[in-house]
Amino acid sequence: MPRVLHVSDLHLGIPLAQLPRGDFAPKRLLGALNLALRRGPRFADAHANVASLVAFADAHDVDAVIVTGDYTALGTVPELEAARRLVAPLTTRPLGFATVPGNHDVYVDSGVRERRFERAFSAFLTSDLPDCAVDGPWPLVRWIGDAAAVVCVNSARPNPQLWRSSGHIPPTQLAALRRVLDDARLADRFVFVATHYAPRRADGSPDRRWHGLVNADALLAAIGPRPRTALVHGHLHDRFHLAPTAVHPAIFGAGSATDAHHRTFWLYTLERQRLRATPGIWRDGRYELERDGSVHVGNDPSPVD
Repeated sequence: MPRVLHVSDLHLGIPLAQLPRGDFAPKRLLGALNLALRRGPRFADAHANVASLVAFADAHDVDAVIVTGDYTALGTVPELEAARRLVAPLTTRPLGFATVPGNHDVYVDSGVRERRFERAFSAFLTSDLPDCAVDGPWPLVRWIGDAAAVVCVNSARPNPQLWRSSGHIPPTQLAALRRVLDDARLADRFVFVATHYAPRRADGSPDRRWHGLVNADALLAAIGPRPRTALVHGHLHDRFHLAPTAVHPAIFGAGSATDAHHRTFWLYTLERQRLRATPGIWRDGRYELERDGSVHVGNDPSPVD
């Protein structure tokens, strides 16, 4: 009965004085000012929160972890390296670790050109089905024991425009995603499709074009209404769940695990091909589960303990 912790949008900052002085394109300069004046206090306890997430994972026998991006605030090398060190205890769970970058991790063009995220997290960007990759490591498949698989697609891209923070999944990745989901090697597993951007908001509507996933409908069409599949994401800091429909699978947004306004996550429990998703929240100085909010995905009628 594997247990999978899904967290997102950690935004693990470092003091602005430690950021490289020559790394401030206009977009990053504006982001640094926003961080100093507005966003910074919301994530002031992010480093301590990650330690609490590790304690939660230990206490609840978490077998695997999925992080759906935005480890950093500005995507600089010192931030990415610091984030990699801080999350290290989450990467050593017995059944593995899967991740994708967020838009803050590839903040401007130089981050992609220099492959900063890939260098910091290279140990986790190898696929258990490397023959399926078409765009660098993507789509990237990670097994979770014999019960599940995580299929990661990269929706993050730099947004040099000051007003834009949207995402896009290359068509080649979407075509490959279809093939992966139909691959016989995944047939007996529950499948998590993981990406950073949300294809829908909590009310089921598309996100704003300048902020959301611009080809969200194409992503949902590539996955389809698969019964033993869940699409998991970050980007929107509100945790929510959308039930499966005739158009798309179950969708789970983790929110942000370290935003002082929210501090949320999901804990997924698998038995056979059925999933129980239990929401988690920060309360009274620690992370805990809200068991009365659990939802179930899949057709296996056997009970989930």
